[in-house]
Amino acid sequence: MSQQFKLNVADRAQTGRSSSRRLRKTNRVPAVLYGKHTEPTSLSVDVPEFTRLLKSVAGRTVLIELTGAGKADKALTFFQEIQRDPITDKFLHIDIQEVKPDEKFEIKVPVRVTGESFGVKNQSGVLEMASQTLRIRVLPKDLPESISVDVTELKVGETLKVESLKPVDGVQFLDPKGQPVVSCVEPVAEIVQEVVAPTAAAGAGAAAAAPGAAPAEGAAAAPAAAGDAKAAAPAAGAKPAAGAAKPAAPAKK
Repeated sequence: MSQQFKLNVADRAQTGRSSSRRLRKTNRVPAVLYGKHTEPTSLSVDVPEFTRLLKSVAGRTVLIELTGAGKADKALTFFQEIQRDPITDKFLHIDIQEVKPDEKFEIKVPVRVTGESFGVKNQSGVLEMASQTLRIRVLPKDLPESISVDVTELKVGETLKVESLKPVDGVQFLDPKGQPVVSCVEPVAEIVQEVVAPTAAAGAGAAAAAPGAAPAEGAAAAPAAAGDAKAAAPAAGAKPAAGAAKPAAPAKK
């Protein structure tokens, strides 16, 4: 087990939305401690202390020792879920899971990439993370802060899956063996260029053909119709063409 952290908590007698809102106004956040062999316990946590703890943890998976709350025995725990307000980002609620030193438990652990990929270094490839975390079963003393994945030999077009991960002492991987973890892929920009280039060429060919192309049917019809109308209607004062029929004389009374 890696470095152990501590967090002071206090018992919380009242529950419900109204009680939780009042608690947050005092700069504390409501929490619930769950245990496999105990009933859920309502607690509260000091926000500044909790914030400092999260900064110290820095995204690692660690166990937290709870102190206070009138407990004679200190509880060994980890944070199951931390709820935040989507607008203010303030803490709303914390779910804390208790574990026993002699019992295995399930937990999600972050993936940490090590080494420089052959595909990135020599083939202009890009690493793509398919799994940011992995689910494991482990004893508290064997809990790793993260799962290290060595990508040194990874080439473009290759993928490291759960089944190809290096074994970790005391750790059982629970995700499907065929689940991808990290891949080395071709740069997206090159793929986009390959798709755009033929499209641009087709567009240029269409533009070149446009000057000699016949106008649309509607466009051709309009000028022709206008020309026909002008030809049919002689200008005012113009003499009738030779051979044209003269208007009939009025009948004599």
